[in-house]
Amino acid sequence: MSNVEHEHGPDCGCEACGDPRSMDFLDKYLTVWIFLAMGLGVGLGYVAPSVVEPIENYYLVEIGLILMMYPPLAKVNYRQLPTVFRQWRVLGLSLLQNWLIGPTLMFGLAVVFFGGVVPGLPARPEFFLGLVFIGMARCIAMVLVWNDLADGSSEYAAGLVAFNSVFQILTYGVYVWLFALVAPNLLGLNALAAQIGTFDITPQQVFWAIAVFLGVPFLGGLLSRSGGVRLKGESWYEETFVPTVSPLTLVALLFTVVVMFATQGDAIIAAPTDVLLIAVPLTIYFVVMFFVSFGMGHAIGADYSTTTAIGFTAASNNFELAIAVAVAVFGVSSGVAFTTVIGPLIEVPVLLSLVYVAIWFQRRIDWTGHRTGSLDAPDPPADPPREDD
Repeated sequence: MSNVEHEHGPDCGCEACGDPRSMDFLDKYLTVWIFLAMGLGVGLGYVAPSVVEPIENYYLVEIGLILMMYPPLAKVNYRQLPTVFRQWRVLGLSLLQNWLIGPTLMFGLAVVFFGGVVPGLPARPEFFLGLVFIGMARCIAMVLVWNDLADGSSEYAAGLVAFNSVFQILTYGVYVWLFALVAPNLLGLNALAAQIGTFDITPQQVFWAIAVFLGVPFLGGLLSRSGGVRLKGESWYEETFVPTVSPLTLVALLFTVVVMFATQGDAIIAAPTDVLLIAVPLTIYFVVMFFVSFGMGHAIGADYSTTTAIGFTAASNNFELAIAVAVAVFGVSSGVAFTTVIGPLIEVPVLLSLVYVAIWFQRRIDWTGHRTGSLDAPDPPADPPREDD
């Protein structure tokens, strides 16, 4: 954030401002790279179907997923958590958005589109489970990019990411078990529940996948930060180490997309409309979550930077974790894994568009008096002296 008070935005020229045009070239066109990686993977699987066997035998997808999740967890500064906890209204709002509204909304969309309750939309348990896996995984990576571009509070974004990282390890398995295995039966979605039952998924499988694919990179990130800061200092870690490992996320993501789609080439060529069908509820989810969360932040009197941080945190998802668990539980060639890999394909262009929306809100909404969550809010005035003092 700039120390000089002025209207931030794409045209102000401030180095600290969020300007989507200044986004790193590779990150800005991530959707293009994902499309190219998908095309390469499908082509590879179609031309040389024999590649599927070594991909599965050497666990290339699983290796790519762990590498993909390491840099975001190495970036997180867990000492930022006190910044979040000292503002209970902001933390409470973020908890409500991330761990109640978001999962419930995604579950509802999964039921509507793939639960077999709407005429013309048959039950598709593999797509239903894929959306549930995405919806239960709260964002710990790209939200930092969107927040920075929109001039949100880096302190709150980092603090909320740190909180979600820890909370996710403890709760993700419970959420998947509740929304994927228990809720369909409770709601009387018997046909969907019966089809999910054929997958023979158990809570133990989900918890084991989380322990491997979130626990290993989480431990690696924690050890990297503690060791790096102790040996080289905070400045070296933030300015040298983090920028060095950050590109690994994109490289590992694209590698994972290539090898995953190489195993799914036949399915994609046979049903390309499935990608579009999965994209619809995902787009609805990202847009609704952003506007609802942004509106809630404004309603409690949060300043722009805080509102933006909690808005993008709630609207984003940890698709890396969703892909990893889907692959571990159902296999790399499954329809569930296919659904989860569509997540970044849709999230990137939608969230980048919402960056522009946030900047427009910054200019058009009157933020006078909105001080909740502000890190530079003045101390409350001292009590006036009593007459008998």
